[in-house]
Parts: sequence; structure tokens; C-alpha cells
Amino acid sequence: MLTCVICSEEIMLEEDMKTHMLFSHLENDMHCPLCSLYGVSYDELCYHISSAHPDYQHKIQKSSHSTSCCPSTTITSFTEIEYPQTTGSCGTDSEAKPCGSSSDSFPLQERADAKPMQIKGVLTSEGTSAISSSVNPKIKRRGGLGIPVVENAEYLSEQKSPNQKRQASPKNEPLSCPMCALDFSSSGILQEHVELHLQEQHSAEAKKLECPMCPAVCSDSASLQQHVELHLDNGAGSSDSDARLAWRLQQEMEKKRREEENRLEKEQFKKLQRKFGLDGSGGYRAQMEKTMERDVARGIMAPAEYHFKKVEMMESLASGVDDGRTRTQGVIGALCQYYQTECKDCAHVWLSADTDHYCSSPGDKGWGCGYRNFQMLLSSLYRLDAFASSLQDKSVPSIPRVQSMIEDAWKLGLDPQGASHFNHKLQGTRAWIGATEIYVLLTSLGISGRIVDFHQPTGPGGTHPRLFEWVKQYFSQSSRSNRLPPRIIQTFVPPLYLQHQGHSRSIVGLEQRKNGSLCLLLLDPGSPSSDTMKLMSRDTASTAIRHVRKLPGSLKHKQYQVVGVEGVLSAEEKQIRILNSRTLCAERIP
Repeated sequence: MLTCVICSEEIMLEEDMKTHMLFSHLENDMHCPLCSLYGVSYDELCYHISSAHPDYQHKIQKSSHSTSCCPSTTITSFTEIEYPQTTGSCGTDSEAKPCGSSSDSFPLQERADAKPMQIKGVLTSEGTSAISSSVNPKIKRRGGLGIPVVENAEYLSEQKSPNQKRQASPKNEPLSCPMCALDFSSSGILQEHVELHLQEQHSAEAKKLECPMCPAVCSDSASLQQHVELHLDNGAGSSDSDARLAWRLQQEMEKKRREEENRLEKEQFKKLQRKFGLDGSGGYRAQMEKTMERDVARGIMAPAEYHFKKVEMMESLASGVDDGRTRTQGVIGALCQYYQTECKDCAHVWLSADTDHYCSSPGDKGWGCGYRNFQMLLSSLYRLDAFASSLQDKSVPSIPRVQSMIEDAWKLGLDPQGASHFNHKLQGTRAWIGATEIYVLLTSLGISGRIVDFHQPTGPGGTHPRLFEWVKQYFSQSSRSNRLPPRIIQTFVPPLYLQHQGHSRSIVGLEQRKNGSLCLLLLDPGSPSSDTMKLMSRDTASTAIRHVRKLPGSLKHKQYQVVGVEGVLSAEEKQIRILNSRTLCAERIP
């Protein structure tokens, strides 16, 4: 295996090596290491050295012969050569001609057609380089690092005659390394030398290792191991130092664990804030405006309609009264009419007092179900004489107004824990509300409410038959069955607020089949008003009733909470409720 002395590429055959030198390395890029000759090819330079510098060639052959005698040795650096101390001419023999002479050697241009010659002393039998003819022989490799080092500079400077020095081309002026004090005659060698500097610096920086016991930094793993062993040796025999070290490492691990837990807790808290509308992204007004702007951009809404609806929304928000766009009236009357003519297999049907259906709007879609159910409950309370006297305002409030009412109830001292959960602020947010907020609203209005918690299933398959029995008992309190057929009973009680994880609905009635099974009648804020209007028509009532009926198999959430209205509170009873709400408790069934 032969190795190129210029690029270190390994080549099998000597003929391939010559071809490689011819095509891979530009001709006329060689220069004589002993005189100022340059601009010749590799073969021409070898012939020049053998003819003009015979003593130099003899020493190369001797070095090559000594190297080839040791087949087990692989030369990895340039051979260092001792040069005779001569001046004036290129050779040491008195018969040798000057570099430019052609008496003992034909001119260079006459050797253009010469055959390739066997170059002795250039490549050893092991295929490694004894000396480079394209690299100045005064350059050798520093052991292990591969950084060129200049030697024998005096001899090479003495080899040149004064005339040759004066005729030297500016190209041969020495080039200095910017990272050390070495000079080079070729830019290629200088580039290689600088690259080796950079490689060594990069490898040294990459190998820096930090000590786990102190701020020290080591250059390699062996140094790091010795450094750590010094730590351990210094602490040997001292249990106190070992204990302190172990304690410090434990404290660091505990600190990292707490930091990671805090980070995860903050991320989870932010997710919950976004989920429940407490991330500061805006409330009803912001969502309504954003939805209308998106409809205008999609071409669904005309710009004139956008401005008209925005004005209506601003008027509604200013007055605090719901605009009624999502309200559907006459739902209870439509259900009563349906059961009179249809559903002959029902033994009894209980219906609440007249209640309007309120569905979600673009301003509260995804988070406003609790507010809409409260509007349904108020629409029923306003129609009952027993509650109308204690309710001063007879209009159904808008969602931002309901949020303001809850904040006012918190200021009275109701449910301080719930107020702290919402940071005492609901206006301008998309916060969800539940059964406790409905109870707080009723109490602030002077109405007695009751929270019943069905905290676990009481039937097979995760059902809640106890919930259905409790609802039946609630609607059986009063009726006016003397004005309707016995199987249809319209009561004087308001609807029930039904809460489960992620959603809430209103219970406006109960249906009992002839086989004894019970079915709840629910109004869902998530159902659009168009579906509710289908109950008003005989042709579509049988289809629309499917969205209202809910059998026990349809209610399989783990927990349900029901808020029912019991009566009107006196001033003293209201204050007692406010004080008791500091530790608000629900009635648990079972």
C-alpha cells in the first residue's frame, strides 16, 4: 500500500500513484527544497534533485534503505535529514553544475516527452513516505499532534546563493502562522498547519468535563478521574466530610425535584385556566366580537349586519338585560300538548312551571351553560307568585350581568372559598360556574335553595336510580291535576338545576311509564333554538322529544349535583345562610 506524500491518500499500485499525482495535484505547483526552482512537475523536480543535488539524493536513498529494512516499523512523520554545510552552489560536488545549468542534464522543456522514471528514495517498501518532494523537507511533524515544525532553516537559507536570493519571486516570501511563530514558504502548508491548530483547539474544548464535586473543569476523562479521586482521598477517614458530601448531593437532587414539580404544576395550572376560561382571554363581549368578525371575513355575515348586531350587543350589555335572541317560549305548553295526544304508554307525566329555553350564543359557546340554566330558572320564578314578590327586577339578566350578580353575592360574604377560587372576579372572563354559584345567586336574591350531591352511582351499570326517585318526589309536591287528565300533572315548582362534570342542564319534568320506569325531561342549553321550536309542531314533536327524554342509561356520569328551590328566605334566614356558607356543604345521597 502506497501513501501519497501530499494528501496522504493510500493507493495500491505505483502506476496508480503516478496517475494520482498527475491528476489530483496541479502541475507546476512543485518547488525545490534546496534552491529557488519552482513551477515544475513532480517528475521534473525529482530529476532536478537527483542531478543538481546528488548528495541530497544519496542521503534520501540511505534513509529509505534503512527504513525498508524494518518492515515492522511504519513511518508516520517526515524523516529528519542532516544537510552538509555548503554555500554558493546547489550541489556539494565540485563537478556539480548550478541549478540553471544544462550541461549534465537536459533542459526541463526537453523532458516533456520523457518516460516516467522510477523514483528511488521517495516511497519506502512499506508504502509510507520517507520524505516529501512537494513539501519542504525542513518540515517535520511534531510527535502525536501532527503540527508541522520547521527545522534546518539555516542550511536551507545557506543553500541559496546571493544571486538566487535577489532573484527570488515574491511568491517565495515566508508566510507566518497567525497562531504561533512558525514561517512557511507555501500557503498550502500554512493552511494545513493552521487547520491542525484549530482541530487541536476544538478537540481540547470538546473534552472539557466538569467535576461533580466542585466547579473545576478537566480536559479529559483521565484527569477528571484523578481529580475526583483526590476529592475522595482528602475525605478518606473522615465520616463527617462524607456525610456532608452526601447531604449536599441529596439537597441538590431534592432541589431539582422540587423545581421540576413546580414547573409541571404551573403548566397544569395554566391548562386548567385555559379550560375553565380564567386565562385572561376575554369574556362574552370579546368572544362575540371575534366570532362576528370571523363571519364577516368568511362572507357569512355582511359588514352592515355586523355593525347592526354589534350595536344591539352593546345596548344589551349596557342595560344588563338579555336580548332574548336565544330564548324559546312555550316549551312546557308544547310538552303538555304532546303528552295529551301522544305517548299512550306513559302512566304519569310531571311538568314544572312554565319555563323558557335559553340556548348558547356565539358569545358564550363552550362555557355559558351554567349561566343559561340560571336564566331558565329565573324565567320560571318570575311567573310564580310565591317568588315574584321577592324578585325586584322582572327581566332576565344577560350573562355579564349574571357574572356581576355573583360578584356582588361574594361581597356579601357568601361562599368565600368559591370567591377565592375565582379570585373574586368573573366579569370579563369565560369562567364556568356550577351548583354552588347557582346556590349563591338564589341566596343573594332571598330564595331558599338546596344542593343535593349524588356523589356515586346507586344502580347497575353506573346508573343513578336514586336521582330519578328524588326528582319524582320533588315534582310530586304540588299539582293542578284537576284541570288536566290524571296522567299529566303540571306543578307549581320551578325546574331543577342539574350539574355534572363539564356540563349542566335543566330538569323540567319527569315521565313514568306503565312498567314503572322513569325518564327525565331535560332542556339543554347546548341544543339550538331551532331544535326546541320543533316541539311546537305536531309533525316534528315526536322527533324533537327524543332530545328531551333521558332514560337512566343516559346519565352515567360518576357524580351529579342538583339545585332545587324550596321557598323564600326572610332577612334573618338570609343572614344565617350567609354565615353558614363559609363552610358550604351539600346533602349527600346516598
